[in-house]
Amino acid sequence: MEIIKAIIFGIIEGITEWLPISSTGHMIILNDFIHLQVSDEFYKLFEVVIQLGAIMAVALLYFKVIFPFGFGKKKKDTLETFNLWGKILVACVPAAIIGLLFDDWLDEHLYNSIVVSLMLIIYGILFIVIENRGLGKNQVKSIKDITYKQAMMVGVFQLLALIPGTSRSGATIIGGLILGLSRSVAAEFTFFLAIPVMAGASLLKILKYIMHVGFVFTSMEVMTLVVGCLVAFIVSIVVIKFLLEYIRKHDFKVFGYYRIVLGILVLLYFFLK
Repeated sequence: MEIIKAIIFGIIEGITEWLPISSTGHMIILNDFIHLQVSDEFYKLFEVVIQLGAIMAVALLYFKVIFPFGFGKKKKDTLETFNLWGKILVACVPAAIIGLLFDDWLDEHLYNSIVVSLMLIIYGILFIVIENRGLGKNQVKSIKDITYKQAMMVGVFQLLALIPGTSRSGATIIGGLILGLSRSVAAEFTFFLAIPVMAGASLLKILKYIMHVGFVFTSMEVMTLVVGCLVAFIVSIVVIKFLLEYIRKHDFKVFGYYRIVLGILVLLYFFLK
């Protein structure tokens, strides 16, 4: 049963990490219905570490883009790749600093159903408003055309994702659209930002777990982590391809409506519980 639960968690992680609908919000709801029989410390670790599977999906799909060497790349192409990584790292600075300083405080004070519900609703409304205003349609059309200033500002928007229920992809996509990035560029830059951000978050959780519990895992815990990561990896590949194809012909409003409905349902569920 625990392996089946890990598969379900991996599926939800793979879907919600890339769609701008908040993986944290869905994980809170899922954990309330399908509770893993593990310690609180291990669950906090599991919830973050399975994101590594999602990161691997981005690395695989965009390996040619993010790896500076090979694939017949000329010196100019290699320099452009390093330039892209420069923008990615610049965009990660704000969240890295604030996340390290306030990680425990954020988990203790904001990780609850009310905050998650409100963030789902608020950012759902923002998606609808931004799309109705026609932002992100006719400006930056290529990743390489993003400026360092725009990258830094997207990083500032990413700070909002430290509040549970906001959605890291949702915050950065909204920021990208406001800053003039096209939908596809905003989405792809969000994918790239996930690599250092989620890898760093996973490393931080692993270190905290080792400091509090030690490097001690049961065989079931190891299997749960492996299965969750693998499933998240497979599902992420499908979802990333779907999202890029979807936004070529559609806008983000459907995700806005979904967030609002989910936020209201979560509020009602936990209020009536």
